[in-house]
Amino acid sequence: MRYDAGKWREVAQSGETDHGSTDADHPSTDQQPVPGEAWQVFTGEYRHSVDDKGRIAVPSRFRAQLDGGAVVSRWLDACLAIHTKTGWDALADKVATLPITDASSRLFSRFIFAGAVEIGLDGQGRVLVPTYLREMAGLEGEAVIVGSRDHAEIWAPVRWDNYRRGLEDPDTLAQAISGLGI
Repeated sequence: MRYDAGKWREVAQSGETDHGSTDADHPSTDQQPVPGEAWQVFTGEYRHSVDDKGRIAVPSRFRAQLDGGAVVSRWLDACLAIHTKTGWDALADKVATLPITDASSRLFSRFIFAGAVEIGLDGQGRVLVPTYLREMAGLEGEAVIVGSRDHAEIWAPVRWDNYRRGLEDPDTLAQAISGLGI
């Protein structure tokens, strides 16, 4: 059974329940692999040029995961995110559960969805990133594509280098992860 975010959104909005179903019938929106779909963790760091039209090559090891479609959005820490279609739908489902009366929920929703764009890979494995997203992320002649488990991130090299230096400081890293249970 293939997961259909739109179908489940309609069920949730209608208030219907399916008392005879199992957990396997209702996949988690935890951005986990869908049964029957290939799924790999996005890992690594890659540097690619940004051409005059705003096209950026996607690392070859990420391309198979994006064959079914992808979404580029603004992301945290002044970078962009490339989400698989499945991952994007799962994120949308999570955001849909946030209370609309909460200002932080509305802020996050607008931040993520207002600038998002569905993209496809061209014949050379590149994505076309719109000007407004390139400007927001500070992308010019070069970009760093970073794997981040369930999505990839696109960073301006200077921003990534500064951020990465913070990751490499053992005290800063230890403090940052101290409450995560890792």
